[in-house]
Amino acid sequence: MTSFAADDDPMVVGLRREAEILSVALATGCHTVLEGPPGTGKSTLLRSIAAASGRGVEFVEGNAELTPARLIGSHDPALVLDGGYTPEAWTDGPLVTAMRSGGLLYLEELNRIPEETLNVLITAMAEREIVVPRFGRIGAADGFVLVAAMNPFDAIGTARVSQSIADRMCRIAIGYLDEGQEREVVERQTGLDGSLVAVAVSIARGSRTHPAVRIGSSVRGAIDMVRLASGLATVRDQPGTEREVLLDGAIAAMSGRVRVHEDQSRTAEEVIAELLDAALATEGDDRATLPRHCEP
Repeated sequence: MTSFAADDDPMVVGLRREAEILSVALATGCHTVLEGPPGTGKSTLLRSIAAASGRGVEFVEGNAELTPARLIGSHDPALVLDGGYTPEAWTDGPLVTAMRSGGLLYLEELNRIPEETLNVLITAMAEREIVVPRFGRIGAADGFVLVAAMNPFDAIGTARVSQSIADRMCRIAIGYLDEGQEREVVERQTGLDGSLVAVAVSIARGSRTHPAVRIGSSVRGAIDMVRLASGLATVRDQPGTEREVLLDGAIAAMSGRVRVHEDQSRTAEEVIAELLDAALATEGDDRATLPRHCEP
């Protein structure tokens, strides 16, 4: 069994426990769902473990348009007209590709996939085979495992995953990292450190617990804010400590990610400005360490 630790990959911060569980699940053939809010490293963790084990991954974005045919594969109508339903007229979809190769099938947004498409997965997981009309039986090679990801906190455009699916999958809950780990993620992604990172992370984290906010920003918002604010300081030839620079970067990076409660009169922009001022007050004299310019 290939071992994997979160420290093995510089792109994975924290998640040691989750990495160990997922690594063992994949090695032992346990289909698994990674459950948690956006920006918590679900896809990054899977990619890292798959790379460490040398296994191929078929990535599929789950949405209402994912039909059984798109997942399994289909016959080319032109080739069928010419020669009938021959193997040459068939094109594998991601599910069949993963089954034949003994690889991993990664489904993002599991709870956005139509029920009729999910039903295809039941047979693939339970029987390790599927039967395609006019093509025949397709069996799964050793190593085939289904991994899915979903955000259980987003109710818009989602559906409840049936017990038939849930009963065939292990579940690994992945939450937000602690503050120090989120700073480390932003530093690794941007190549910057110091108070700019601290302020950005503070705003993102504060948005998740703010009473006016229904959905807060992930760490991706903090990453984008650092990049934007640092770049704006260069473009405007202003210090990176300027509130206007920081506010413009924060609003551009996070206002689309932050969702306020429907009964609120306040906007996401107003909440972000409040969180920025609170972060700056906390940083105090440390603002002197904010970069004046972004390095070319």
